[in-house]
Amino acid sequence: MTAALFGDTFYWIALADFNDGAHRRAVALTFERADSTIVTTDEVLAEYLTFFATAPEQVRRKAVTNAQRILDNRGVRVVPQSRQSFLSGMALYGARPDKGYSLTDCISMQTMRREGADRGANQRSPLRAGRVSRAFSGVMKQAERGGQLLRSGIKFYSRV
Repeated sequence: MTAALFGDTFYWIALADFNDGAHRRAVALTFERADSTIVTTDEVLAEYLTFFATAPEQVRRKAVTNAQRILDNRGVRVVPQSRQSFLSGMALYGARPDKGYSLTDCISMQTMRREGADRGANQRSPLRAGRVSRAFSGVMKQAERGGQLLRSGIKFYSRV
């Protein structure tokens, strides 16, 4: 059995944005490891949706549809948010003030350790604000176009 992959916010945004520099790699990895479960967290999905908070209505609706499809996909295991996940992430966050890790990054890293998931779907070290801004501008350019990425029979808008 292939090790699970961790899907962080960067991964889900890269799948959603054809203009993202990591889009092709995220798509390729998704298909290369189609037999692997993707592990993600409620916190990651919250961050994904937050990324689209100021987007036009159509983009926000597609982002919500994507998040629901992630939750419904049998090939994705979404680890629920809990007090324990928060405390575990906060402990790492507090222990590493020298890093630019967000709390969600720390929760994700602790979840990867606990779940034994590969960083394969995690295309980078912590999501940085400048990276998000560039990705968002690409998403906005694609907002009026369609497009879907199929994984395990679940449709995923790849042009949010």
